[in-house]
Amino acid sequence: MAFQIESLIENQEARFTLHGELDSLSARVFQTEIEKIANQPIDSLVLDMEDLKFMSSAGLRVLIYSKQKIGPKLSIYIVKPQELIVDTLTKTGLQHSVTIVDQYPV
Repeated sequence: MAFQIESLIENQEARFTLHGELDSLSARVFQTEIEKIANQPIDSLVLDMEDLKFMSSAGLRVLIYSKQKIGPKLSIYIVKPQELIVDTLTKTGLQHSVTIVDQYPV
C-alpha cells in the first residue's frame, strides 16, 4: 500500500493520519508536511499510526527532525502504532521522546 498522509491543524495541534508504509521515498512526503507546520505555533503533533504498516529509519529521522524543527516544547503523540513500529521505537530509544497512546486525547 502506498504511503498516504492526511492532516488537520487546529488550536496549536497538528493531527496527521498515516497510511501504508513509511520508507525512504515516502519519508520526504512526511517531512514536507512537517515543514508546513514548522513556522506555526504548534504545541502537539498527533500521529495516528493505526494504518501505518511499516516505518523505516527514514521515518524515525523525520520524527527527530520534527522536534528539532518545531522545538523542544513540541509534544509528539503516536496513536495506535503497530507492534513492529513500537518495537522499532523501543530499539532506537525514541520511545522516550514521544508518547505512545491507544487513543487521543488521552
